[in-house]
Amino acid sequence: MRCLFLYHEGSGRGKAGKKLPYIKRRLKSVYSQVDAVKTTSAEELTARVKAGLSAYDAVIFSGGDGTFNDVLQAAEGSETPLGYLPTGTVNDVARSLGIPRSVKGALGVILEGRAEKLDCMRVGERHAMYIVAAGALTSVTYTTPQPLKRAMGAAAYAVEAILHELDFRVFPLKIVCDGKEMITSAVLVFVLNGRSVAGWPINRNASMKDGKLEVVVIRQATKPNLFQKLTKYFSLASLFLFGCRIKKKDIAVMRGKHISIETEQDVTWDFDGEEGMKGNIEVTAERGNVKLFVPRGKKV
Repeated sequence: MRCLFLYHEGSGRGKAGKKLPYIKRRLKSVYSQVDAVKTTSAEELTARVKAGLSAYDAVIFSGGDGTFNDVLQAAEGSETPLGYLPTGTVNDVARSLGIPRSVKGALGVILEGRAEKLDCMRVGERHAMYIVAAGALTSVTYTTPQPLKRAMGAAAYAVEAILHELDFRVFPLKIVCDGKEMITSAVLVFVLNGRSVAGWPINRNASMKDGKLEVVVIRQATKPNLFQKLTKYFSLASLFLFGCRIKKKDIAVMRGKHISIETEQDVTWDFDGEEGMKGNIEVTAERGNVKLFVPRGKKV
């Protein structure tokens, strides 16, 4: 049995690189050959993953949610299992699946050998694992400077939000979810496959194996007054504190396999914490298209 381990020296304050001898030693308890490769760019990572899937019995990688998204573009549909060591700032994919965020714990999940076929989301030619989002605060994950994230961790996102993201834009939405239609204006829209967003379990009852996605919208008046603007901050806080099952008039939830969303052409979408496309999108749940080692005995 052979495995490939891919890591980026600067990711997670260099955690994987510093623990490389330990990681290789643990992996060699199961795999007779462990090849470790340091990558320097997303393009190199996806190329290494694509080549490794046909040459190894498992491809292990470290990084955050953006790294997971890069790997997903190359690994979607493969029968070769992936192993994930979450070393990013928030690690929402790992939180959604119950993968420990310590190197030791995540290696334990990989070495136990339970590989499950999980759903992902197709958005045009791209894929996303846990979230497709637009609106309030969604850009902080890719606009927050890397040095600030390395220095402050998850708190860096809060700093970026306070400095640049508190004036919530209102944008129109026409959502069709498995034939059901919603026309509204909003400050935030999530399409969710995972349970965790920004470290909060807002979709805690979701599954990455049920072939379904959740759509969550915080609605807003087209031309809100000051009071209506202020109430959206409370609605956003309520969503993160109590989850998308909260009963609130301005929070709408839909569930289905295929979602099409029409909006203004300059609305930017976030794919797993990375900047994605603009304007209208179609999102489809692709069932069982990602094979990943996950914890035994936990719902995924």
